[in-house]
Amino acid sequence: MHHILADDLSRLPQLLQSARDFAAREVAGLPERPVARLDEAPGPGPLPAGGAGADGALARFAERWAPGFSGSAGPRYLGFVTGGATPASVTGDWLTSAYDQNGSGAAGSWATALERETVAWLRELFGLREEHTGAFVTGATVSNTVGLAVAREWLGERLGVDVSREGAAALGPVDVLSGSPHSSIAKSLSVLGIGRDRLRRVPVLPGGREAVDVAALDAALAALDGRPAIVVANAGTVNSVDFDDLRAIAALKERYGFWLHVDAAFGGFAALSPAHAHLVDGLDAADSVCVDLHKWLNVPYDAAVQYTRRRDLQVRVFHNASPYLGPPTGEPDFLHLTPENSRRLRALPAWFSLVAYGRDGHREIVERNVALAARLGEGVAALDGLRLLAPVRLNVVCFTLADDPTEERVAALARAVTESGEAFLTPTVYDGVPGLRAAFSNWRTSGEDGERVLAALTAALAG
Repeated sequence: MHHILADDLSRLPQLLQSARDFAAREVAGLPERPVARLDEAPGPGPLPAGGAGADGALARFAERWAPGFSGSAGPRYLGFVTGGATPASVTGDWLTSAYDQNGSGAAGSWATALERETVAWLRELFGLREEHTGAFVTGATVSNTVGLAVAREWLGERLGVDVSREGAAALGPVDVLSGSPHSSIAKSLSVLGIGRDRLRRVPVLPGGREAVDVAALDAALAALDGRPAIVVANAGTVNSVDFDDLRAIAALKERYGFWLHVDAAFGGFAALSPAHAHLVDGLDAADSVCVDLHKWLNVPYDAAVQYTRRRDLQVRVFHNASPYLGPPTGEPDFLHLTPENSRRLRALPAWFSLVAYGRDGHREIVERNVALAARLGEGVAALDGLRLLAPVRLNVVCFTLADDPTEERVAALARAVTESGEAFLTPTVYDGVPGLRAAFSNWRTSGEDGERVLAALTAALAG
């Protein structure tokens, strides 16, 4: 064994304590550190030859790189839809690395059984049916890709084509219908060989809505003359957290042959709040579902789940035929269900957080975030120089400049807020108008944080 590696092994408890102390200081400082950094990062250095040991690596990281990391785990990082990491999930994540289990299969470890338990708990949390089976994947993009891959196989089943063997080209043109699809849907269609151009946008409801017009969807399906199709519905759009009428869309399945995939990346968490659970009524009728966990479940990146009611088709797509892996019989191993063979035990941080805080604790996070978003929305609406682009329906505030909201002027506002160190917001375009989004999903965010964000916006406008 190399002498530095041997020395690190002999001092492992002390090294872990050093890392623990450093991490604790960084996390404790999150509320006050700059939320994002716009200055230029250091240039690439040479590959180390001799090695500095774990202590030396930690010291070099602390000096060279740590100052430029964003405060994305903190309470005022409102860009994208980014959760933090609850204390329990950090504990689970550290143990994930310490145990270093390959979650591909059940042989020799209980890790797979723990993932199955966690998937079942989450299924219950979101109000899905027992027939919905799932697995952990890296994020919403892969979750959507898995769901649409199973949908692609279903199309083949309907058309008498074995897509997993013959390829997507054997299907011919595929119809994918959606009102306000997330960009990851088009990316998934590209990866799956269906093609980005096969995504057909169906008209949405009038009045600045992002929810699909169910009557228009009905007409689009009727025009297919019985050809099977994929419908991608939204449980929470990215700009304004608008929800498609899932129950009404599911009712259309009685007349038309389509696969219903629901992108519930973060909107699915509305199921935890009695005041908002009606928004996901009908989610249980979906053939496949995407939910992202490093958003509102507040577990570390990267973690999401996918669910489907057709595990048999999922195995047909993703099974790995190799003697040393074994066939996907009985309860198939996860390597037969997702694109990965080697899989980190992503379920463990989620398991820890669910055990630590339960349904009630996670409901409190959701409801607090929703209340804080509503409060910021009221503040933005009352602020001279800003206007809301959409009602605050759940946890996202979508707004723009009251006058002349050009892309350049809106970008300048976002840059000024970021440079203040107080908050980070991400740009968007809503109904053709450039704007900004403030997405509340962090477990630490408080009313004081919301006031600081509003103060940063006020100062940026004045500047």
